[in-house]
Amino acid sequence: MKTMPKSTKEEKLRWIKPILDKKISIKNMVEACPFSERGIKYWLAKYRKYGEEGLEDKSKRPKTNPKETPIRIKERIIELRKKEKKCALKLSWDLKEEGIDIHYQTIQKIIKKEGLTRKYRTRKIKYHYVRVMPKQGELVEIDVKYVPNRIKRLRYYQFTAIDVSSRWRYLQAYDDCSSYSAIKFLKELIKIADFKIQAIKTDNASIFTNRYTGYVKSSDPMNPRLHSFDLLCNNLNIQHYLIDPGKPQQNAFVERSHRTDQEKFYDELIFNSFEELRYKLRLWNMTYNDTKHCGLNGKTPNQVLRSGVQNVCI
Repeated sequence: MKTMPKSTKEEKLRWIKPILDKKISIKNMVEACPFSERGIKYWLAKYRKYGEEGLEDKSKRPKTNPKETPIRIKERIIELRKKEKKCALKLSWDLKEEGIDIHYQTIQKIIKKEGLTRKYRTRKIKYHYVRVMPKQGELVEIDVKYVPNRIKRLRYYQFTAIDVSSRWRYLQAYDDCSSYSAIKFLKELIKIADFKIQAIKTDNASIFTNRYTGYVKSSDPMNPRLHSFDLLCNNLNIQHYLIDPGKPQQNAFVERSHRTDQEKFYDELIFNSFEELRYKLRLWNMTYNDTKHCGLNGKTPNQVLRSGVQNVCI
């Protein structure tokens, strides 16, 4: 009892075997075979040259592509990706300045093929909506990041402020994480910012508010004693917003910038003293404010500040 062939190679071999054994001619086989005479002769030639391996199905994909990206451009893309660790869109902007006009999706395919893309554990859900960003100074997010490695066994802290509209940032390092440092940082921010700060948003840390630590201890819960940071905001006519407890994504801009700090600053530099940390942090702050951002359509925070145009993120 004959069985069905398990592969196309086995089926081809069954059709040409009688011809190889000289039991039947090619012309007679074509009359009984559903395949053409040209196909039978092609299989015979491949079998005589390579054996059974010659009957394997091969890809019909073209071996060359006239529109393929030149090797020198591919090497430049890979070099920039490894060095700058920028996304495909930012790489396309940098290459355009070098006179190389290439679409960012082509760059994405190249870095993905080289295994240079970020690997996420879960699939991200993308929401398509239009969000009108506030004007410059209408909302500034403030947060604190631990400096990852201790310096001479001492812990230091990075205070960060980012303008939601222009992505302009101000960074400063302190040797403690206290209300005094938070107030000092806000005063420095107001002096150095080129725009009027109308509102700030922070988490619920005790250095920013006593809503979850001091209100319940107040003798009059309806009229609690304000935190010193809130008193400063009231004196400066600045609205102070708080995110919901356990919802850092509501401070998305400053949290995302902290990841950039970790990957491009703290992971690549070593600090021998607190003064060196503050100096290098100041240089990194200047670099960040002169870096192109996808959320700004290829502009830098300083360019947005100089243009004074409201940013609309889609």
